[in-house]
Amino acid sequence: MSLVDLSVRDLLAAFSSSDPTPGGGSASALASAIGASLLAMVAGLPKTRGASDEDRAVLAAAATALNLVRQELTDAIDGDAAAYDLVVAAYKLPKASAEEQTIRKAAVQRALRAATDVPLSVMRLSSHALDQARLIAAHGHRAARSDVGVAVVLLRAGLHGARLNIEINAGAVSDAAYVDAVKAEAGVLSERAGRAADAAEASLRQ
Repeated sequence: MSLVDLSVRDLLAAFSSSDPTPGGGSASALASAIGASLLAMVAGLPKTRGASDEDRAVLAAAATALNLVRQELTDAIDGDAAAYDLVVAAYKLPKASAEEQTIRKAAVQRALRAATDVPLSVMRLSSHALDQARLIAAHGHRAARSDVGVAVVLLRAGLHGARLNIEINAGAVSDAAYVDAVKAEAGVLSERAGRAADAAEASLRQ
């Protein structure tokens, strides 16, 4: 059974088990998925900040975007666990002969790249969701400010957690050009997401 099909109680038990997966990558995707879900809820409320047509149009567009983001983040919960399971399996491959060592090394590198690509996608999705948070904070119903605030906190956490996973997995990847590109994009996404989150929180205080 996939992680997302577990009950909350069983999912928490899976996170607390001694198995390497699910781990921080799946937890990061989950945090961001919950944040995106909260934002979609606020965007779908019948009441808006100013009860204007502009508010409703902005919020409707944000809700559409967030529902897509939420689904992709939900997929990443299992995707991250599956990617890291491949890393574990690759390291367990035989290495007695030179040929086995070559095969094992190539498998490890492929698996590490996959385990880096998933959290990078979580960063992209979290950043996009925070762009929507800025709009929802400015146009959404004031009574739901705490929901938006919690969503922003969760998305910040999910994005930062994903970056931590990128750093540890990419650190073992031998393709320097790939690693440099990933780290550069992660830095850009972090800065962009930080600005969007700060703007959203500023709107919530107005």
